Amino acid sequence: MAAQKKLRIKYTSPISEAGSMAVHLLLAVILALAASHTTATDPTQLQDFCVADNTSNIFINGVVCKNPQVVTENDFFFPGLNVPRSTVNQMGSTVTPVNVMNLPGLNTLGISLARIDFAPNGGLNPPHTHPRGTEFLVVLEGTLAVGFVTSNNNNKLFAKILYPGDVFVFPQGLIHFRSTLGTRAPPRLLGSAAKTQG
Repeated sequence: MAAQKKLRIKYTSPISEAGSMAVHLLLAVILALAASHTTATDPTQLQDFCVADNTSNIFINGVVCKNPQVVTENDFFFPGLNVPRSTVNQMGSTVTPVNVMNLPGLNTLGISLARIDFAPNGGLNPPHTHPRGTEFLVVLEGTLAVGFVTSNNNNKLFAKILYPGDVFVFPQGLIHFRSTLGTRAPPRLLGSAAKTQG
């Protein structure tokens, strides 16, 4: 008599397939919930402020902190942005920086400010870059031509004419310029997301 072959049939229970699918779905939900709680922020400061001690000979990642017991309100104050500066120079512009060197309370805050005075009819803040921070410009009065050039292969120019109340942003590290238009040249204010504009 010929040997009979045993036929083996693999049986998969619909319950086990559903259970496997449920496990995968549960893992996907847990992973999605875990990812939604991920945050990326600047580190929290270890103290309320770190006023720069500009007289110290120690330089650890910038300027060391002044003893909080000797900090005064003047460490958080800078007078004089209302005072016009001379624009009698080759470029026809003068920048008055407000940074950690003359406003010690800015230390570790990652911001700075500047006033730019322009000569009328073409005073220029020539093409330059700030590798450490994004910059924004606020036009209070007058008219200003501004622009920046991208660093990709196209080197595209983004240029605009600004009027009172306008704000323009110069992305970090890109070459940018400013030039006054017209016979009036009131000051402009610049803000930067950097300790010094660099």
